Amino acid sequence: MATTIKRIEKEFVLKVLYDEQIPITYLRDRTEYILTLNQPAKTEMIFISDKPISKLKPRAKLELLFDYRGQVVNFSAEVASIKDGNIHCITPDVFYKNLDRSFSRVAAPPDFKIQFTFLGDRYNLSFPKVTEFETETAGEFFKNIDPRNISGVIDQMSSWIKQYACGHKMVIFKDNKPSTTEERIISETGKTLFLPSTLGYFPITDPYPRKRIITEEMFKRYLESTGVSNAFLHDACARFVKTKYDEGFFSEAWIPILFQEYVIGYIHVWINKEGIPPVDFRIIDTMYEFAKMLAHSLKMNGYFEKGRLANEPFSGKIIDISASGLAFISPPSLVSALLVDSELIVNIITQNRSINASAKIVRRIKDDSTVYFGCRFLDMAPEDLRFLFESIYGKKFTDADAMFLSGQV
Repeated sequence: MATTIKRIEKEFVLKVLYDEQIPITYLRDRTEYILTLNQPAKTEMIFISDKPISKLKPRAKLELLFDYRGQVVNFSAEVASIKDGNIHCITPDVFYKNLDRSFSRVAAPPDFKIQFTFLGDRYNLSFPKVTEFETETAGEFFKNIDPRNISGVIDQMSSWIKQYACGHKMVIFKDNKPSTTEERIISETGKTLFLPSTLGYFPITDPYPRKRIITEEMFKRYLESTGVSNAFLHDACARFVKTKYDEGFFSEAWIPILFQEYVIGYIHVWINKEGIPPVDFRIIDTMYEFAKMLAHSLKMNGYFEKGRLANEPFSGKIIDISASGLAFISPPSLVSALLVDSELIVNIITQNRSINASAKIVRRIKDDSTVYFGCRFLDMAPEDLRFLFESIYGKKFTDADAMFLSGQV
């Protein structure tokens, strides 16, 4: 995963770039340019190129990379001016190492066009939507359960949870919209509301790599969005937890049921008898697996069929591209459906060839008016990869190039 170079290390890197005249690679219009620093970098980086860069103008952004102690470092620099053959750029705030993409990104050749198709079915449903989701495929816990038998899925889960909790309840947002605090916050976040003990407080951190838990900070931000003043957030959280205890709940969790980007309901489990161990992460893990199986079972039984959409190809505007992925802007009507982990079929159309590959969206970046999507190619035929590489970088694909441009060196 790409990591940010810290301030002290960044200052050292900038010094080494000048002192050792480390070559910096800039790729544009199928041409590779080698830049070096013309003087020590402070607030400004002044580059000289090994050959003239045609049509380069102020405010252009340069995607640059260099080999630093056997590790590829990437950064973006904005051109401030061009004087006497020197390229003056504002020194960027951020440098990245340990890149999570395999090749350097460049502006797409002007003749490149692109079309996407969703991999799998898409739906337009009347449930609350979130901007991140996990797939509904169930794990090992349910490998022997027939997903077509909804009653069997629910019965087995009920049997399992009775061993560890005093009670549980499942709600589907079919006729009733989220109305309670618990329902609204899990439907807005798609995460679990977890109180290990109502004599304690909300979790401070989330231990899951793919975040699943509503932390104290998230709950406060939710309360703030409902109009609670910042000065009263702590007291409001404390009152919420104390009310649970006063109602007889000692420990509980509200686990969302997710289908693609939709929160279709939740499972509430609780402890309200003394002497029984509290709800813990093992229970939450199993309930997540159950929620996935239930969503999968509902899909197989046609529960969402009325909301299924025709899977028509759509076009996008390429922002930049590499041999391992691309960034693009989609039509506004599809922005809400393009979420992190969504998978697509990508058709890259050039004058000489069309390339097809599957891809996964790995990031969404939103500015004031536009949402940008970055996706990583999941598979591409070797001959297509070679053609794409040579088309966008303007040189033969060699082992040496792959090692230098790889974010894993």
